[in-house]
Amino acid sequence: MACRSDLLCNASACGKLEEVLDLLKAGADVNGLNEFRRTPLQVAMLGNTELVRALLAAGADPNARDHILNLTVTHDAAREGFAETVRELVNHGADVNLADEIGNLPLHLAAREGHLEVVRILLDLTEDPRRTNQQGHTALWLARDFNRAETADFIEQYLDPE
Repeated sequence: MACRSDLLCNASACGKLEEVLDLLKAGADVNGLNEFRRTPLQVAMLGNTELVRALLAAGADPNARDHILNLTVTHDAAREGFAETVRELVNHGADVNLADEIGNLPLHLAAREGHLEVVRILLDLTEDPRRTNQQGHTALWLARDFNRAETADFIEQYLDPE
C-alpha cells in the first residue's frame, strides 16, 4: 500500500480536493515527500486555487524548493500564468524574491511567458524588478526577447513611468 504522502501527492496532482482534505484529516503530512521527493503543493494542480488554498491553510510550505532546479511553487505558478494561485501563495508567505538555479525570479518566468496579470502582481512585490538572472537578463529583456510586447511595454512603463 502507498504511504500517506504518496496518496496525498497523487490526490493533489489530480486536483481531488475532497480526497486531499480527507487525507489531511487522517493525518497525512502536508509537507511530506512523495517517492519523487516532492510535496503535495509542489505537485498540485496549480490552476485549482481552492486546492492550493487548502494545502496552504493546512501548513504547506510555499517556499519549498524543487530538488532538481531549485524552483518554488511560485516559480511554477508564475511561469504557467496562474494569477490567483500566485496571489494565494503570496498571501500565505511565499517569497517572490527567491531565485531558481539560474537566477530567475518568478517575475522573470512570468515575463518570459507574457503573463501580464502575474507580472502586475509580482512587480510590486519583487525587491529589485531590474535584477538580472545568471545570463544577465532582466524580466523586461526576457519579455522583449520572447516577443511579449504587451508585457514588456507594461514592465517598461512600470520601471520608467516618465
